[in-house]
Amino acid sequence: MWVQIKEQRLLKNLKRMGSEIESQISLLGDEHKSLMESVSQNYGCIHYKRRCKIRAPCCDEIFDCRHCHNEAKDTLEVNPMHRHEIPRHEIKTVICSLCGTEQDVQQNCRNCGVCMGKYFCAKCNFFDDDVSKNQYHCDECGICRTGGKENFFHCKKCGCCYSKSIKDSHHCVERAMHHNCPVCFEFLFDTMKETTVLLCGHTIHVECAREMELHYRYSCPVCSKSICDLSNLWEKIDKEVASTPMPEMYKNKMVWILCNDCEETSEVHFHIVGHKCLRCKSYNTRQIRGGPSSSSCTSTISQIVG
Repeated sequence: MWVQIKEQRLLKNLKRMGSEIESQISLLGDEHKSLMESVSQNYGCIHYKRRCKIRAPCCDEIFDCRHCHNEAKDTLEVNPMHRHEIPRHEIKTVICSLCGTEQDVQQNCRNCGVCMGKYFCAKCNFFDDDVSKNQYHCDECGICRTGGKENFFHCKKCGCCYSKSIKDSHHCVERAMHHNCPVCFEFLFDTMKETTVLLCGHTIHVECAREMELHYRYSCPVCSKSICDLSNLWEKIDKEVASTPMPEMYKNKMVWILCNDCEETSEVHFHIVGHKCLRCKSYNTRQIRGGPSSSSCTSTISQIVG
């Protein structure tokens, strides 16, 4: 009886010790993981927070990300014969930023086990630790985008992902995003800057559109159509025209105009302030024949708005 009691106590003590050891091991593991993550927060570049570098398959050099590569290899300072962009889908190896191990593209380092990016896309060979961007991969675009897949749709004619808020209202322009921004000339399809779709269907950086507005430019740089509803402004120009009588020699002068908004041609009275489309009532017009040239719509708008 006494021997059985002693064995039970011994087993109980062993179990308790085992639990304490497991707890300590788990605690050490958590501390190690926490240490690895805290140390790795210093890695990455101005474009992405990540714990790896990439080896460019085109020039066999190491860079923090594809943007770092393109900024170094595709600039005016580089010989035109040697300028190039990295083929992102052809990246085969990455280098862990913590232990320096070069390895095949994968989310966790095969040597130290650190997660090289909380968001990882094996199709794009892309890593990013900032998952607040709500990244997702679009198979039709062929690249990763931000903003959450549930908030966007892919327009096959425009060839890009757009917000669902304009799904039934946007004007399709074939491959609209596969062009340079008409203001800053940066390629729009894979830009990191926020873009917007104008009423005409052409695309532009949001910050470039704001810059245009600061300079009273309210027409698309590509097709010259109005970028927003300017009916209130047209009413102000109506009053400006009414309060600005033309000299006697020009009172009955007629000219032909082309409306940039509805593309209708009209014969109207010549006026130095501007010419109003007879169809859509827009002043976003241009004189195409007859009489002296009047001031441009843009200069008139800047004077009235400013």
